[in-house]
Amino acid sequence: MAFQLPVQPQLVWTSEQGLSHLYRDDSLELMARLPAESVDCIWTDPPYNLSNDGMTCVAGRMVKVNKGAWDRSQGIDQDHAFNQAWLAACYRLLKPTGTIWVTGTLHVYPSVGFAMQQLGFRILNDIIWEKPAPPPNLGCRCFTHATELILWATKARRGKEHYTFNYKEMKAENGDKQMKNVWRISAPGKDEKLYGKHPTQKPVALVARCLRASTNPGDLVFDPFAGSATTGVATLLL
Repeated sequence: MAFQLPVQPQLVWTSEQGLSHLYRDDSLELMARLPAESVDCIWTDPPYNLSNDGMTCVAGRMVKVNKGAWDRSQGIDQDHAFNQAWLAACYRLLKPTGTIWVTGTLHVYPSVGFAMQQLGFRILNDIIWEKPAPPPNLGCRCFTHATELILWATKARRGKEHYTFNYKEMKAENGDKQMKNVWRISAPGKDEKLYGKHPTQKPVALVARCLRASTNPGDLVFDPFAGSATTGVATLLL
């Protein structure tokens, strides 16, 4: 499905069927121009505020963790205010039965989870994404960071509206057993980086599983922090 924006931002790509669009714009300004209650599902990967001049290991080399000004903390209060602002915009966009998936590490997910509760979202699950081969911890002063969290929440009121959860499909994918909230999925491989490398790129398999669980054919999926556009790729593949 697709919608027309009242004032068009920069459209940089459209799928052959005309059902998917990629825009370059300020996310808050873009969301303010989209119609309220028009989106079925949001899957997004916001800034983690990880760029603190530290070091990490990439392909056996020590490199700075700095990714850009967009990933640098502005302080706890300003970071939380930003999360409140974009999540409030997402809340307005979602249909009454809509759901949202937000990834994060310990640097951001406490703020995201609290902001969700402040805005009236109902948190359904915290998904633990386990990386089979995480980079080593160079400081050797704490455990290796091998997971990220994905918060799954809905706008649907308990007992009033019913959000989409394709329970039977998820159970079938898991050998006819209820699927747990710990998912072991490899980081993006070379085939997912053919057209460039994003510093916080997520695997298509991770996004696709979330979308298979919470959307149906014809639903409208939105990502306000597109990055490498993995959400769009997973949606098109489904």
